[in-house]
Amino acid sequence: MAVSIEDIKKLRAMTGAGLADVKKALTEAEGDFDKAKELLRERGLAIAAKRSDRETSNGCVLVKKVNDFAAIIALKCETDFVANGADFIKLTSDILDAAIAAKAHTLDEVKTLKVGDADAQAAVTQRSGITGEKMELDGYCVLEGDNIEVYDHMNKHTLCTMVQLNENNEEAGHKIAMQVAAMRPVALDESSVSEETKKTELEVAVAKTKEELVEKAVNAALKKAGINPAHVDSEDHIESNTKKGWLTPEQAEEARNIKKTVGEEKAATLNPTMIQNIANGRLAKFFKENCLVDQEFQFGDGDKQTVAQYLASQSKDLKIVAYQRFTLAAE
Repeated sequence: MAVSIEDIKKLRAMTGAGLADVKKALTEAEGDFDKAKELLRERGLAIAAKRSDRETSNGCVLVKKVNDFAAIIALKCETDFVANGADFIKLTSDILDAAIAAKAHTLDEVKTLKVGDADAQAAVTQRSGITGEKMELDGYCVLEGDNIEVYDHMNKHTLCTMVQLNENNEEAGHKIAMQVAAMRPVALDESSVSEETKKTELEVAVAKTKEELVEKAVNAALKKAGINPAHVDSEDHIESNTKKGWLTPEQAEEARNIKKTVGEEKAATLNPTMIQNIANGRLAKFFKENCLVDQEFQFGDGDKQTVAQYLASQSKDLKIVAYQRFTLAAE
């Protein structure tokens, strides 16, 4: 049967499907809107299933606060073309609105919430079928209580943050939210860093310190022998630089011998106390760079100060209660 352009437009507005798909569904359903919607839904499920193994590296991240409840949600897709589309952003926004209205605390809860004519997960699957791209709800976090500020970095919907203070100070909250976006802290303060992370970072610092001390001794021995350390820093370089004539075969063999013998001798005589002290200093630097309150404040007007010092300059009792950050960008 023939279907009218008015019916096609109406069903397209209801489903967001393409004109050709809507016309085909209405024709097969003989003008029955409910049946046509079901046909579109089933085809969307089939298309989405075929794309389940694809990578979703783009998407939309939104943040919103209503009264004492704030949330960040991320809906991922394959391409920035779809991610920047009005329909995709609206779907993300609708899901976030439903989550905040229900005060949902987990992503599993969010997926079951009513969004339009279906639950959130079904709405995502339907949109996936319409666009032909894999989509997935990938991130959700909340803050609840007073004095929360939210921030969508440059309003590009790829990086959002939330910050909660113990006192009302919108300007400070906004600046700290920008700090979290820019400096990506791993913890609020040193006490909030997990023991596992501390142990791992210290082990890395010890290994790096040993490696650098050994390398320094080896490079000094190479230079004394008249060999450029940069020409022999790997076996591939030794071979290629010998072929180029930058090293003689004798120099290449001497370099290998120096790297082995001097390296082993230096490693065997390293001072454990000195290594531990250097490693502890590196761990302290890690805390300064990665703990929010210890980071250098990026949005001050005067002298350099830490985030903690900035807060104290606003109010002697002003503190950060919690923060959240989510991004789709590779960092």
